[in-house]
Amino acid sequence: MTDYIKKILTARVYDVAIVSPLDPMPRLSSRLERPVLLKREDLQPVFSFKLRGAYNKMSGLAPEQIAKGVVCASAGNHAQGVALAAAKLGARAVIVMPRTTPSIKVDACRARGAEVVLHGDAFDEALAEARRREHEDGLTFLHPFDDPEVIAGQGTIGKEILQQHTGLIEAIFVPVGGGGLAAGIATFVKYLRPETKVIGVEPEDAACMKAALDMGALVDLPSVGLFADGVAVRRAGEETFRLCREHLDGVITVDTDAMCAAVKDIFDDTRAVSEPSGALSLAGAKIYAEREGGTGTLVAVSSGANLNFDRLRHIAERAEIGEQREVLLGVTIPERPGAYRAFINALGPRAITEFNYRQALASDAQIFVGINLSGGKREKQELIGSLREAGYRVLDMSDNEMAKVHVRYMVGGRSPGLGHERLFRFQFPERPGALMKFLDALGPDFDITLFHYRNHGADYGRVLAGIDVPPGETARFDAAIESLGYPATDETDNPAYRLFLDGAV
Repeated sequence: MTDYIKKILTARVYDVAIVSPLDPMPRLSSRLERPVLLKREDLQPVFSFKLRGAYNKMSGLAPEQIAKGVVCASAGNHAQGVALAAAKLGARAVIVMPRTTPSIKVDACRARGAEVVLHGDAFDEALAEARRREHEDGLTFLHPFDDPEVIAGQGTIGKEILQQHTGLIEAIFVPVGGGGLAAGIATFVKYLRPETKVIGVEPEDAACMKAALDMGALVDLPSVGLFADGVAVRRAGEETFRLCREHLDGVITVDTDAMCAAVKDIFDDTRAVSEPSGALSLAGAKIYAEREGGTGTLVAVSSGANLNFDRLRHIAERAEIGEQREVLLGVTIPERPGAYRAFINALGPRAITEFNYRQALASDAQIFVGINLSGGKREKQELIGSLREAGYRVLDMSDNEMAKVHVRYMVGGRSPGLGHERLFRFQFPERPGALMKFLDALGPDFDITLFHYRNHGADYGRVLAGIDVPPGETARFDAAIESLGYPATDETDNPAYRLFLDGAV
């Protein structure tokens, strides 16, 4: 251990890295009723901690090795660290990245002058190609995690945390891919403050370190999930496993929804947008706080912010579920006039976040509905119980991956026999009672045949509604819509409606 402490204390990282701040998270701290601090490695020049280990390793290479160049395999953040270090030291850098790497990371490496090779669909395939080029081209291979100099570079984060917070720390949470960051931080922290826990956090579908610690030996995962691409590693390193087995206090695994919720927590407190692997440790800290209780200080390492902008759509969609602030239900209601209104009344004052319905001309109607919660799991159980007591058949789909990713967008289709259906787009004000006002304006004479709504975080909601308007009632219906006062667009002649939803076709 003392060898690693010396390496960490003498690591050459500050030629390129900053001493990242240890920021308080006041909103999350208030919710968890204990101090939570965030180590902001997302503020590094490459928006990730990885430049620490990469530069520390490269700065110790012999001049002839620098002259020939280096090669590495990376899902993105180590690659950017190598690219920056190579530019600083004047070395050629060949970087092999999986084809699944977000383009923001690929472009960043190329912008720093590195030669990027896209190979394979996961890190292990990229690693094999990098090793091949190492031998064929005479390049020096820079391992992303399983190297003492890389581990020491990452360990400087642990040194900074203890310097920045001199009071007691109950636990430090560290994201784990191959284990270099966790090994470095745990080794240093346990040497100086053995009473402080250091806990690794991994995605449930890429938990190679947990599998190794459970088995007592390195394990090859058959596959890994790619949502948190920065930690999508099938096998931990030999040296990182040895150090983690000796110094790590355990590993927590989290699902996609928990990571998305942690991304939102970081944004709420810092206005920074983390990548999924960057928010991984905070997701684990929240699980620990809920499970263990207590009031001690928790520190989470925000490891990176290299996120493709278009992924925010998915993250925002899943964050509310991950935070237990939304429940997704499949509910069966009678297919008869007034049933829709009765169901809305049964929900009480809760805000509806999503509503999907298509008339099927059967005795029962199937509704896909999202409902906002303020009381977490307990409120969800109470809501489901009250609906079942009212006679509704209810299926909780909050943890159903297929329902969340696919089914919610596929509810509907054609319903034959609806010869008088008209289709409208509305803008509802996002306030309690807006939906009931809509139902009151229609009255009992106009049957709703289709309804789709999803809260998008704006001050108005976008609604698509199909309404059965009997012959001779057009003028009265138009007057009802006019009196409603909501912006409305008639989409009955829209070709997309005719092609996919029109039951009269």
